[in-house]
Formats: sequence, structure tokens, C-alpha cells
Amino acid sequence: MGSMSEKKRIAVIGAGNMGAAMIGGILKAQVAEPGEVVATTRSAERASEVAERYGIRARAGGNREAAAESDLILLAVKPGVLGTVLEEIRDVLHEGQILISLAAVAPIRLIERLIARRMPVFRAMPNIPVVIEEGATAVSANGVATAEHRALVERIFRAVGVVCFVDEEAMDAVTALSGSGPAYVYMVIEALIAGGLKMGLSHEVATRLAEQTVLGAARLVKETGIHPAILRDQVITPGGVTISAIHELERHGLRAMLISAVETATNHARSRSRALLEQWKTAGD
Repeated sequence: MGSMSEKKRIAVIGAGNMGAAMIGGILKAQVAEPGEVVATTRSAERASEVAERYGIRARAGGNREAAAESDLILLAVKPGVLGTVLEEIRDVLHEGQILISLAAVAPIRLIERLIARRMPVFRAMPNIPVVIEEGATAVSANGVATAEHRALVERIFRAVGVVCFVDEEAMDAVTALSGSGPAYVYMVIEALIAGGLKMGLSHEVATRLAEQTVLGAARLVKETGIHPAILRDQVITPGGVTISAIHELERHGLRAMLISAVETATNHARSRSRALLEQWKTAGD
């Protein structure tokens, strides 16, 4: 497969929001030159938009051709269409390529069954902040993937945020925590703004303070490495404002609610995963 420093030819199949963000990451990490990247989209309109924005080739459809001419194929498609796309490109795939799936809940063994080829397969769960290069991505790989393959994949996702490798069994929990997690945090931000509004702050002031409060708090956890409970205690003064608010949050079970949200979402991801395996049970035979 040649050395890591060699530029790769890359196909991004399904250049929606996530796919487009990954194109940005690939170019930023200098894994490929713009001329070596091809993207496929649903509409011609979207194709010209993506081509213009990144200086790459993009076209509506043409998944087979895109896959055939590439060293690395990034499947940025939804789980519902993954099977169809893999059956479409299967016969042009070979061992010298790397396949990365971003389809949530789709197990590696399903992908292997659908392609019926022995090749390195990665399953990645990036979250939507990859669009501003602040993503959280977890990655797992099959047995064919080498350390060199992993280093290349890590380079791509590191260009759009933070990346960690996990065993595939952990992917449903990852989907529930960081994949869906931004939605939970948006609700927290939205509620904080509403609280500010209720107590008389203007919309603009409440929004600016709430968004920066969440951002600053997260950065403090990340950069100090201090446990959030300790950081929380540092804000609390005896008989003060903060503890009265915390009592209210505990009374309504904020922490238990968020723990349950991750648990529920994990179980839902697991059952969706099983349903996908069931749906394509006879595929690739």
C-alpha cells in the first residue's frame, strides 16, 4: 500500500454535512490533494456546491466509479442506504483499499458481509461539531486493518477534532454519548437562555452568556483534567446562590436524567444494530 506520506486518492460517498466536513479534514490533514478527492452527492446542485467549496471533483451519483478509482473510501451515508450503496460498489472493491463507514449503528460484520471482500474496514462515529473542527469521534476497526491503516484514519479524524479508538462493542454507547450528546447539550443551552429570559435578560445577552458558559466550562474540564465535581465545588460558596440552584437540579434529578438518556439511547442503538443485521441477513451469500 506504500508509505503513509504518499498522497491517497479518496472517495467520499454521500457528501452531506458530515461528508463535507470530512472532506475539509482530509484536505487539512493533507492526506490527499484536492485533485485526488472525489465526492458523490444526491443532487447536481449539491455536487457543484461541494466542488466549489473544496476545489474537488463532485458529482451526483457515480458511486461505483468513485470507489473504483480510490485508495480510501469514506461512506458518509445513513444506515438505511448503506446496504444499497455497498451492494452497488462491492465488485470494484479490493484488499488494497481502506473502507471507512460513518453509518451509525451499522456493525463491521454487516459491512463485511455486504462487501464479501477481505479488506480493512473502519467504523467511525463522528459527531456534528466536526463541521467546526471540534468533533468527538470514536473509531473501531476489523482484523484486516494494520497499525499503518489506523494511523491514517486517526490523522483524518484528528483534523476535525478529538479521536479515540474503542472496541466495537463500545460503539452503541459512543453513539448515545457523543453522537447524540450535542442534542442534549443544545437543550441545556436553550433552557439556560430561557431561564435568563424569564428573569429579565435580553435574548442577545442570555444567549451570549449561556453559550460561552457551556463552552468555557467544557474547556476548563478538558484543559485542567480536574474532575467536574471538584470544579463544581469550587463555584459553590456556603449559603450562596449556586448551592440553592444545585439543590433544585438535584431535586429534579438532572444527573439521573442524563445518565438515563445515555442508557436509553445506547439500548436503542443496540436494537437498531440488530435490526440492520436481520434485514441484510442473507446478503453477500
